[in-house]
Amino acid sequence: AIASITHRITGVALFVALPILLWMADRSMASPESFADFKQMMSAPLLKLVVWAILAAFSYHLAAGIRHLVMESGVGESWEGGRRGAIATFVVTVVLIVLAGAWLW
Repeated sequence: AIASITHRITGVALFVALPILLWMADRSMASPESFADFKQMMSAPLLKLVVWAILAAFSYHLAAGIRHLVMESGVGESWEGGRRGAIATFVVTVVLIVLAGAWLW
């Protein structure tokens, strides 16, 4: 249940983060000058933290989505299989979040 609720929460978080991502895409592709300005802004710890949080939500949502696709094919539909899948989703997400943090900093 926790994995499913967290999947929904990260989906909402990604929806809320969409304007931020669109703004970042616009600033990075508008012109060479705006790209240079955006690159300089990305050195700020607060913006890095925001990007890291968005990547964390995306990582979990992706891992949980893949888990749901695997379960729809008939794998891990039992109580124990669902539990193992949820634990694997959390472990994969932690690894992805750490990798994203290392990439940003």
